[in-house]
Formats: sequence, structure tokens, C-alpha cells
Amino acid sequence: METVAAAPVSRARAGDGDAFRAVTEPHRRELQVHCYRMLGSLQDAEDAVQDTLLAAWQGFGGFEGRASVRTWLYRIATNRCLNVLRSASRRPARAWDVPKVEPPEPTRLGEVVWLEPYPDALLEGAIDVPPGPEARYEQAESVSLAFVTALQALPPRQLAVLILRDVLGYHSNEVAGMLDATVDSVNSALKRARATLQRRRPPGGGLEPPPAPDSPSEDAIVAKFVRAYQSADLGALVALLTDDVFISMPPMPFEYEGRDVAARFFASIFGAGRRFDLVPTRANGQPAFGAYLHTPSGVRHGIGLFVLTLAGDRICALTRFENSVLPWFGLPRSLPSR
Repeated sequence: METVAAAPVSRARAGDGDAFRAVTEPHRRELQVHCYRMLGSLQDAEDAVQDTLLAAWQGFGGFEGRASVRTWLYRIATNRCLNVLRSASRRPARAWDVPKVEPPEPTRLGEVVWLEPYPDALLEGAIDVPPGPEARYEQAESVSLAFVTALQALPPRQLAVLILRDVLGYHSNEVAGMLDATVDSVNSALKRARATLQRRRPPGGGLEPPPAPDSPSEDAIVAKFVRAYQSADLGALVALLTDDVFISMPPMPFEYEGRDVAARFFASIFGAGRRFDLVPTRANGQPAFGAYLHTPSGVRHGIGLFVLTLAGDRICALTRFENSVLPWFGLPRSLPSR
């Protein structure tokens, strides 16, 4: 007799759209996070999930149940992302475009210039799925900006293998089946990916762990940052930074490392009387803010999204994204005059 769990699968295999949605919808959010890890882009991840579900619907009649529906969907999604990575031309870096601001010379130019933030609202129900036994990373760490940035430096096949093995916890033989590869090639790719990831992790990897999200400790450092930034108090802001603080601004390749150059960078931002309001949100499991520039008319224009990376009671990284991402976080493009 057919089990309750198997019944929707059988109906979906027979072409029942409602049954297909019942079988696949529980996995949609975690698939989107998976595609985001691979592609570094929320928009590209959404497109990849749509393509995955369309391919799954078209091919569900051939689903034999030798693996779980979840694993089968991950196989499709991973290969869709690999196709995107192999066919996409590298997105160009953007030139500095902040009017009346002359930044200091960057410490270095970023190799990974295309990266988008991921709203915490979309993480609900997506990263609390227990990983497999082979996982090496906490699920929260695996969506952090530092981790996702480091992933983007990996070749596509190594990227897929590392995520499937070390983040999702699949066994090597399962990954080999998902990628139509041999176990030896999977293990070799994993070894190279781990070595590259270790070398390319951004500064600050050995710092104190961040405070728990929404904890009193996190609230305290965030409140100090907001006060310092909104009042353009350069001294108070710099006092919150670690010695090796890291500032990046994708898709602009400008990167700054170290407290001294960070101070010069923020001095240029606050120059000419520029003042800002910060509206809180969260991205990639980290505190984030919509930044709004005061104008003579009183209207405050959104100029970007800031994401903080914390280490203990200090800020070890700040990433600034363009204002086009504000709507993803429910933030307006501008705030009315007060």
C-alpha cells in the first residue's frame, strides 16, 4: 500500500501540478540559498531556482526515487548554477562614482567585484535544515559575506564540490553522482578547494567570534556605530574598528585594509558636510543599514546598504552595496524630509 509520503510523489510523477508543488515547495528557500552561495547574487539565484523547478517539473516523470527529492533537486540546481558560471561573462567593475568625494588610494583592488547581499528575511526556514554528516561549516557562517566572497574565488567545479561536501554535508559518492563525476575527482577537487579557500579568506579570520544575533552585545556595538556614523564622529567610529578592518564596495573594486586607511576613507565620506541617516535591517546573518544622505531639500536619498562584520565588540569589516539593493530589504529609495 502506498505511504502518505509517497502518494504526492506518485501523483506528481503522473503530472499533478498541485502534488509537484507540495513535494518541491518545502525545499525552495534552501535551494535559493544554495544557488546564492554558488553565484554570489540574489537575482541570479532566483533565476536559477526558477530554472531548477521548471526542469524538475518537466523531468519528474523520470524521477525514480533512488535518491530523495531534496537530493534530486540539489543535483539539478547545482548543475544549473554550474552552467551559469561557465557561460556568464565576468561582470565589469564599476568606477568610483560618489560625487564630491575623493577617496584615498585603495590598499588593493578587489578580485571578487560582483557580490550581492542576502536579506535575512529570506533565510528563515532555509538554514535551519540539519546538514549531512560531512558538513564542516556552521550554517550561519556559510551565508556570511566573508564566506560567500571567498567562495566566488573558486573555479566552478571546486565551488560546487566544496558546498555540497563541506556546507551541505553530502558524502563524496553522493556528490559524484550529482555531478556525474568519479569519487576520486570529487575528493581531488575538494582538497584543492579547501586549500584555496584557506588562503583566500579575508583578513580577520583569527579574530574573536561575533556576538550572537540580536544579543545585548551585538545591540551595543551596533548602537555605537549608528551614533558615530550619523554624527560624523570620526574618532568614535575609528575606535570601533579592529586594527585590520577590511572595507569593500562591490561592484567597485576599491578595498581598504587597516584602521589608518579606513580613517582616511571615512574622513573623505564625511567631508564637505555630508551627513547620513541609517535605517537598520539584516543581511547574511549580519547587522546591516540602509544609508541615506541628507540633501538641502530635506529629502534623504538612499546611497547604499552597509553590512557590518563583527568580531567581539569591534567591527572587523564593512561592506557597502549600491542603492539598487535597498528594495530587497523593504527599504525605500529615499526618506521624506523630517
